Amino acid sequence: MSQSLATAGTAARPLAELVLTGDLHRPARLTVPDLLAWPQHEADVSFECATSGIRHHRFTGPLLHDVLATAGPGFDPARRKDRLRFLIAVSGTDGHHALLSWGEIDPDFGSAPVLLAVGIDDTSLDRAGTQLVLPQDRCGARYISGITAIRVDGGYTSWT
Repeated sequence: MSQSLATAGTAARPLAELVLTGDLHRPARLTVPDLLAWPQHEADVSFECATSGIRHHRFTGPLLHDVLATAGPGFDPARRKDRLRFLIAVSGTDGHHALLSWGEIDPDFGSAPVLLAVGIDDTSLDRAGTQLVLPQDRCGARYISGITAIRVDGGYTSWT
């Protein structure tokens, strides 16, 4: 029997998924339920949105550093401070992108508490997808919604 139009609109959408790629020993595909396995952190944030002014939210999720460290970035132990050349590119469903450095999130350097939010204001993001949250940013431009991909790239070698 075919599904009626009335029930078609209420059928469960698949869980949103993000892909970890790049210079990683363990690339992965992750959903919100997968990210719940990491320690959860909360951040009450205020940021300025260009279209709707000051926004206030409470986000919950694992630290970006913890998730990426588990994926095994390809740091070269023979190179002093090798992890500082790694960049992190984040892409969202709406076409927005953000770029961070490993040093920015590394506890030995910037130690920024960047979250891969799995919840916003007590609402799960399992269907909408995770959100990049940078509590230290005054402007919300790097808050990426519906993350589809995170690429870790250690290929930057030109320092001239």
